[in-house]
Amino acid sequence: MTSIESVTLEVPDPTVASAFYAAAFGLGTRVRVRASDAPTTGFRGFTLSLIVSQPSTVSSLIDTAVEAGATTLKPAAKSLWGYGGVVQAPDGAIWKVATSAKKDTGPATRQVDQIVLLMAATDVAASKRFYVDHGLAVGKSFGKYVEFAMPSSPVKLGLYGRRALAKDAGVSPDGTGSHRLAIGSDAGPFTDPDGFAWEAASV
Repeated sequence: MTSIESVTLEVPDPTVASAFYAAAFGLGTRVRVRASDAPTTGFRGFTLSLIVSQPSTVSSLIDTAVEAGATTLKPAAKSLWGYGGVVQAPDGAIWKVATSAKKDTGPATRQVDQIVLLMAATDVAASKRFYVDHGLAVGKSFGKYVEFAMPSSPVKLGLYGRRALAKDAGVSPDGTGSHRLAIGSDAGPFTDPDGFAWEAASV
């Protein structure tokens, strides 16, 4: 079963980015940074989601991210599916923090239950076929959304139509250039139809 061990964000200044992520989310080696000045503008075609247990933990993580320098794209709020908000890190990566719970069951924690990488696909069906051909199993699939079955993977993976993903993040779908993202996995190396780069997982 394919497993994503880490994602690497390509950033202008790794020292600054590392300090931000340590202060904002404390995700350890699952999220890494490295230097890059690859041209990129607007929406980079992906979001990273932190799934947590309750609303107070959502608010805690978003508050510390903003204090560390993130920009609020969608303030934390209740919705039909739960509670969540979206911020943009200083390096440009978009982060959603969310829970399906509507009420707190205890004090806020810093515990992240799941990290989910959602990638925008120009043709969701074609990208889905590409990943199935590369050994990934589909868990859920409806319309322009695909979620892969990766029960033991530290980072989960989904595909979403570009406009829908940008709307969910609260940004314009327009964007060009590098994704500034590399996916460390036992399935790599390869590049998918939308230009997302997969690499062999490093320890």
